[in-house]
Amino acid sequence: MAAVLALAVLAAAAAPAAALNTDGLALLALKFAVSDDPGGALATWRDADADPCGWAGVSCADGGGGRVAGVELANASLAGYLPSELSLLSELQELSLPYNRLAGQIPVAVAALQKLATLDLAHNLLSGQVPAGIGRLVSLARLDLSSNQLNGSLPPAIAGIPRLSGVLNLSYNHFTGGIPPEYGGIPVAVSLDLRGNDLAGEIPQVGSLVNQGPTAFDGNPRLCGFPLKVECAGGVKDEPRIPEANPGMRDPGAAAEVGRRPQKRRASPAVPILAAIVVVAIVAGVVLQWQCRRRCAAAARDEEKESTKEKGGTVTLAGSEDRRSGGGEEGEVFVAVDDGFGMELEELLRASAYVVGKSRGGIVYRVVPGRGPAVAVRRLSEPDDGDSDGSGGWRRRRAFEAEAAAIGRARHPNVARLRAYYYAPDEKLLIYDYLPNGSLHSALHGGPTASPTPLPWSVRLSIVQGAARGLAYLHECSPRRYVHGCIKSSKILLDDELRAHVSGFGLARLVAGAHKTAAGTSKKLGSAACALRGGAVSYVAPELRAPGGAPAAAATQKGDVFAFGVVLLEAVTGREPTEGEGGMDLLEAWVRRAFKEERPLSEVVDPTLLGEVHAKKQVLAVFHVALGCTEPDPEMRPRMRAVAESLDRIG
Repeated sequence: MAAVLALAVLAAAAAPAAALNTDGLALLALKFAVSDDPGGALATWRDADADPCGWAGVSCADGGGGRVAGVELANASLAGYLPSELSLLSELQELSLPYNRLAGQIPVAVAALQKLATLDLAHNLLSGQVPAGIGRLVSLARLDLSSNQLNGSLPPAIAGIPRLSGVLNLSYNHFTGGIPPEYGGIPVAVSLDLRGNDLAGEIPQVGSLVNQGPTAFDGNPRLCGFPLKVECAGGVKDEPRIPEANPGMRDPGAAAEVGRRPQKRRASPAVPILAAIVVVAIVAGVVLQWQCRRRCAAAARDEEKESTKEKGGTVTLAGSEDRRSGGGEEGEVFVAVDDGFGMELEELLRASAYVVGKSRGGIVYRVVPGRGPAVAVRRLSEPDDGDSDGSGGWRRRRAFEAEAAAIGRARHPNVARLRAYYYAPDEKLLIYDYLPNGSLHSALHGGPTASPTPLPWSVRLSIVQGAARGLAYLHECSPRRYVHGCIKSSKILLDDELRAHVSGFGLARLVAGAHKTAAGTSKKLGSAACALRGGAVSYVAPELRAPGGAPAAAATQKGDVFAFGVVLLEAVTGREPTEGEGGMDLLEAWVRRAFKEERPLSEVVDPTLLGEVHAKKQVLAVFHVALGCTEPDPEMRPRMRAVAESLDRIG
């Protein structure tokens, strides 16, 4: 009611012109609420105009009528307050006033802006509590109230905004109390930022809060619990841990050992040292003979399986020899990482298996059990590690379990999910959900699972957006600052709805580190160099390349960003990273040159996309994101989270 009365006063003041429409009068209320405009940002806001569509910082909706759709006045140093008359802009879709000096409270009447999609009031002097009515803005996708003086508790209603999909930034204010459990209902794709407040208590381990990285909660000294390193009073609750072994394992003793460190036992002073040395020597001889026999048997099985594959037949993971006949061999572990995974090891090894991929890291099978859906099983390669005394066996097993458990904790809609793993001295298996539509590489360049119809632009954009969110999650989901280390289009798998799933996380570390544990490899998951062949070396960032082009240094997050930029270029151009004699570099010798010479877009973009005229601006936007990711200087590349946010704003 007060807003209507004020508008009537403004209408009377503007009566001599008898021209300005209702939206213009509402914006004049904002101008009158500004006490200082040092840059003259509002100088063009005049009551003599028919509508505000020509005013600086104002955009109007299509179709005429002079209805205001957007107000953008960033970094204008405006001092004053936000009037409640802004609620009369019923067609407003964007209100962006960051980096000003606006003070006072956020008007409660802002809840009337039902078409508002973006509300950005960051870096002002706003105080008081956040109106709960913001939670009723059904069209709101992006909310940024960071760097103000807002206080009180976090309003649970914000978590229920139905279309929230971009940013929810409440950082660097004075919010107190705990994080409402309702915030676990915020979509995983939303970039949540609660840094720099005075929040307290344990972070609820519910919904999407489990998938947030520690940076979302930094600067709250009284917060505790996962993913922060601060333990809550009485111990950390609900922190992800290595699951217990599957109860169907044949060796209950081995199952009990999973996830626990070997306990030290006091040496009995009654045991003579000489007798201990003799016993150890005898046991070592027996173990060496046993390992030699097992490796010979394993080699024979591998030869038999390879011959079976060459004949086009179906194989099983158990091979031709009964792997279960040994009866509880020492060091064998089968762990279901996901509680919902009910397949037993015996069923897994006996099911029909079809080879769907092979690389230096091992063979990937599609395993079809007698009941339940198919799963993908990666059998890791087993090069000879040269361990002659057998003393490193338990170290390798513990290292494998630790890395596999870390991979299993990575849970995000756009990351391939590890369901279980199996470890034995001569056999290592990783079990994932089977994704039937192959990879982005096969969809773009052809392959056994490729569709005869080229991917339309909307699908390509959705795939790279999902892959960016998945990789950004991997970079921030743990204080260890994980690195993928092997990003390429063949590592982005597609499910039955063509959603992207980043695969291969942690594999480089498992393959390399499992055999070099005693030698002391890098402790950062994914930091081992990825094996790339042929044109795939173009995914390697310049700072990580050896003179011959192959990977030379340990992988980094900035290297992941570079590789993802090459994937973006593949999606837009439809070309593989290298082509032609000598391997013409797609990135440096073609795309950058084309942009430098200002060639027509039709010469660069995938020809199958030329008919989608409406996507031209989106294609250009993705090109610019890709070129930013592939900057030669790693310090100039954005963080993966910023890349994901930039892609989400497209379309």
